Amino acid sequence: MTVLLNIDVPDVEAATTFYIAAFGLTVGRRFDSDFVELLGWPAPVYLLTKQAGTLGAGSDRRRYIRHWTPLHLDVVVDDVDAAVARALAAGAILEAPARDAPYGRIAMLADPFGHGFCLLAFSAEGYDALLP
Repeated sequence: MTVLLNIDVPDVEAATTFYIAAFGLTVGRRFDSDFVELLGWPAPVYLLTKQAGTLGAGSDRRRYIRHWTPLHLDVVVDDVDAAVARALAAGAILEAPARDAPYGRIAMLADPFGHGFCLLAFSAEGYDALLP
């Protein structure tokens, strides 16, 4: 099996600039002006232009303000504080500053398009630190 990550955005060029600056991804292929492949994570990222107000799923319309979703990205990094600084410089919004947890260090942010993500550096035990 292969996993692909598709991210709907209202502006592919602005999103490409953000994801390159925030995470060091690189452009793989440009399929057209509304569809870009980014490389550098274990799964390729596809940015797709989908205008606000268009039908997303079911009867829910796309909106690019911060919104809650049960699915978000956890980006595993070596240094959470440095990754937060890089993401903020690229235009991310800090929602919860970096904090230590039993499994490592984590910060919660959102991209400029309303998608939430966490930056996470695991401790030596990782999630096993949560086991009874």
